Amino acid sequence: MTSKDNFIDICNLTTSVLGLRKGSLSHKSRKQELNIARQIAGVIGRIEEGIHHKTIAEVLKRNRSLIYHYEKKHSANYTWDKYRDAFNKVYMAYKQIDQTKQIFIDKYYMKDYLLKNGVKENQKQEVCILIRSGEVGTLIKTSYMDFSNQLENIKFALEDYKYSMEIL
Repeated sequence: MTSKDNFIDICNLTTSVLGLRKGSLSHKSRKQELNIARQIAGVIGRIEEGIHHKTIAEVLKRNRSLIYHYEKKHSANYTWDKYRDAFNKVYMAYKQIDQTKQIFIDKYYMKDYLLKNGVKENQKQEVCILIRSGEVGTLIKTSYMDFSNQLENIKFALEDYKYSMEIL
């Protein structure tokens, strides 16, 4: 899962828990409930997932400096009842989902699992996809023509696992 996909999932979780419309965090509205939801999603993305400020700003359609501001003001905002209650609801839901996801402990098992679940390697090796889960990682070699198919296969195979992808 790329960091952008991961943050989009965090935004969807935030809107669902707080009862907002899906995709509403990227709207230009300055309503208080949307601002609070943006701050919560940004803080969880930064602190828990280590997602870069630029990626968060791109998804929220805001500038990067605002994400720095969200992160800096989190502890001060946490003293405010409305923010604290909303943050705790979203954070608890995030942790429940995060705990249900599994990780791999052996890179050979991880590669074998991927190959058995629809991912195919191409010997052309024009593009490599590095997949990390837990402390291990594996490379999947593919061609330019088959690249997007393999990304979809990887996402499908690892939907119950906590992982990250990097294109090399």
